[in-house]
Amino acid sequence: MKPTFPILAAVAVAAAGGWYAFSGTNAVNSTPINPLVSAANAQSADTAEADAPAATTEIQDMTLGNPDSAVQIIEYASYTCPHCAAFDQGPFQQLKADYIDNDKIGFTYREVYFDRYGLWASMVSRCGGEDKFFGITDMIYAGQSEWVRAGEPAAIVEELRKIGRLAGLDNAELDACLQDGEKAQSLVAWWEENQKADDINSTPSFIINGKKYSNMPYAEMKEIIDAALEE
Repeated sequence: MKPTFPILAAVAVAAAGGWYAFSGTNAVNSTPINPLVSAANAQSADTAEADAPAATTEIQDMTLGNPDSAVQIIEYASYTCPHCAAFDQGPFQQLKADYIDNDKIGFTYREVYFDRYGLWASMVSRCGGEDKFFGITDMIYAGQSEWVRAGEPAAIVEELRKIGRLAGLDNAELDACLQDGEKAQSLVAWWEENQKADDINSTPSFIINGKKYSNMPYAEMKEIIDAALEE
């Protein structure tokens, strides 16, 4: 479990390629992440527009299961967090089979942004909309150990694009998603709002019927869910 992480700082939009960089800490190796540098960073000519707060209402919660169930779970996770990948590939698949696919509970996944790589992964996973989101998320986590270590930022982006193409997205769709600066800013602002509201300080974290839990064995989570279903 990643114990703590910084709130991400302002978005820097690189002029070449339009990729977005954040100051922060890499959840995989805990080394500082430097902003992506180009000859000149893109700047808004309108200072008021540049300083305006990012809109968060447009960001969609990604959900599965029964929204009307008495038991609702929110997972907070980062695509660059190894413990989140382990949860996705193991306990989450059990949770899905036992409670989500049969509509016993409602489940919401919310992204945490440790670094620019996690943001890029999020932008790819959201590129296909809600229908493709969880499938792409599984693919990103399954390949985490490869794409996060692909090398230079451009190589990491290309590995994420490959995952997007395997999910049925074309290059034009991926380019549009990855170069959407307003969406990137909104996603970070949305995460910061969620972090403050739910006091998230590690990943993966879970909010089960309003109560926060840190990472746990699936058997323990199952006990909590079963007890809540019986209330």
